[in-house]
Amino acid sequence: MSFSRRAFVRSLVGRGQPSRPVNELISARGHEALVGEFGTDAYAQGQAEGRGRGRRGGGGGAPGIRLSSNENPLGPSAAALSGMEAAFMYAGRYPMNASPAMADLRDVLAAANGIERANVALAAGSGEVLETSVRAFTSADHGLVSASPSYESPARLGERIGVPVVRVPVDGEGRLDLSTMVSESNGAGLVFLCNPNNPTATVHGAQAIADAVGAIASASPDTVILADEAYHEYVTDPSYESVVSLISRHPNLIVSRTMSKLHGMAGMRVGYAMGQPDVIGRLTSWLMPYNMSAPAVGAAVASLQNTEGIAEEQARNTAARQFTLEFFQSAGYETTDSQTNFIFVKLGSPAVDFRNACREQGILVGRDFPPMEKEWARISIGTQEEMDKAVTVFRSVLNV
Repeated sequence: MSFSRRAFVRSLVGRGQPSRPVNELISARGHEALVGEFGTDAYAQGQAEGRGRGRRGGGGGAPGIRLSSNENPLGPSAAALSGMEAAFMYAGRYPMNASPAMADLRDVLAAANGIERANVALAAGSGEVLETSVRAFTSADHGLVSASPSYESPARLGERIGVPVVRVPVDGEGRLDLSTMVSESNGAGLVFLCNPNNPTATVHGAQAIADAVGAIASASPDTVILADEAYHEYVTDPSYESVVSLISRHPNLIVSRTMSKLHGMAGMRVGYAMGQPDVIGRLTSWLMPYNMSAPAVGAAVASLQNTEGIAEEQARNTAARQFTLEFFQSAGYETTDSQTNFIFVKLGSPAVDFRNACREQGILVGRDFPPMEKEWARISIGTQEEMDKAVTVFRSVLNV
């Protein structure tokens, strides 16, 4: 019996939006979840995770609602899956020889952000941009400045390779303490600004970030500023703007993005960096060449052009996020002002206790985030149906 490539892909993805088990297959866990749940020996432990999904409530149809990894619960859109399917015919070619090619994806990203192809570098998820930036721009004499808590990957890598790391605590509202980060930046190799910030879910407005970038560039002109905007598309705060508009004024500014969140492509590892050509060239010299597969490129191009689907996903997440925030706030719990696809809640008790109790009832929530893990917990946003079920469990666990 013959079985074409097209038939094989359709057997996985179907003809429209895929079923939930297929979404779980395609929306893989990602580096953040892997390291966060299993520590620095994540890859070896990840093999055990793959063999024991039923015990952990992971993918493959095992029970449990995963609200722990900031993934898009719907996975890639139907448009993205169609783009991936079409690109499979180029699986025998290097991605620069496929159609669409990596250069085509750079063109689409450049047009969407009002910049040129030379301003864009592609990566295997934004995690590759973040970790490569630490390797490329820091040293024993020029360290890293990051918030605490913030996305851990840059600081963890810096410490592992012997780079001085300054962790600046977030302010009382869970936002980056920009003034202190600016004061610590003089002589640094890299300043990491995660905005919106993970795990606190908060955002600074455009003027505050522009002032901070300008202050760092003025005080320490050789310092590279890495602004991570992984959750950019989920922000609803009208004061927020991407710092892409600042690239033309700041030669050492890099903006990192991912398609793991809104575009639902966490398992496909598609990320990118934007900046002036010189700093992008310095970054690219450290990146792995051909770091994206032809099917991933095809899916990414199609997803970026699916403007209607993007708007629908933004609205879906906003509604489910607001529903979840209102539950906790009405129950008397403090939350930060979430501008992402997760929320950060002050429970007043250790996150591990809440996490274990929720797991017993089939809901998986976020790991510890020092130094706030003794009172705060992170909860990713799922579908509305999933959040309805999760809130019922939260109500039971918290006795409210």
